[in-house]
Amino acid sequence: MSLALEELSERIRALTPDLVLVEKKMFNGRAFMHRGNMLVCPIKDGTLLVRVGKDGMEAALARPGAAPMVMNGRTMGGFVFVSGDVIEDDDLLLDWIELARSFVDTLPAK
Repeated sequence: MSLALEELSERIRALTPDLVLVEKKMFNGRAFMHRGNMLVCPIKDGTLLVRVGKDGMEAALARPGAAPMVMNGRTMGGFVFVSGDVIEDDDLLLDWIELARSFVDTLPAK
């Protein structure tokens, strides 16, 4: 794992002490799972993959540093990448985590 991924993972842990998160290797990074559903996933380059749901895509993409998740030339609905530069501030990182949580909390637990 890269230093950027490790640092971002540690920040997520520190910012979410009240959440029970399970960590899994996924998407070339470390996914943080909430109630069995992916919440966020730091990637080795320091980018954060955030689960926002298909209905939340437009609003999420309007935020600075957000881009659609594209895998094998295909846009993955409901997920956005957030540039590492944008989430250097803990308040902004926590805001993205809370956005993901507001969506994930609507899903049934796995």
